[in-house]
Amino acid sequence: MGVPFSYESHVIRYVKPVTKHRYTPDFFLANYIVIESKGRFLPEDRKKHLLVKEQHPDLDIRFVFSNANSRINKTSTTTYAMWCEKNGFLYANKMIPQAWIDEPYCEVRHYALEEAMKP
Repeated sequence: MGVPFSYESHVIRYVKPVTKHRYTPDFFLANYIVIESKGRFLPEDRKKHLLVKEQHPDLDIRFVFSNANSRINKTSTTTYAMWCEKNGFLYANKMIPQAWIDEPYCEVRHYALEEAMKP
């Protein structure tokens, strides 16, 4: 039509509205360590835990895997253990280590958990 124009030459930024979600950990130790037990560690689980850690950095969430040496997917060389190490999560194989149970009460963990549970 003879009208000057440009095609896809500008980017409009926007933010998706925040959606609230809930996470129910598997176990809480008396010392306020949060234990998450995993057989399969799916991409949505990994994403959720990164978001929870980002939003509640003082929570002490630890993983117990049926096999920490499992790969995060068939084509990856990254294992569950490697993912935890990269992202700052402690982990164990098959059982909660006695050392975790024996860790003393920590006021920071206690307060972080109370804050994270507020509506």
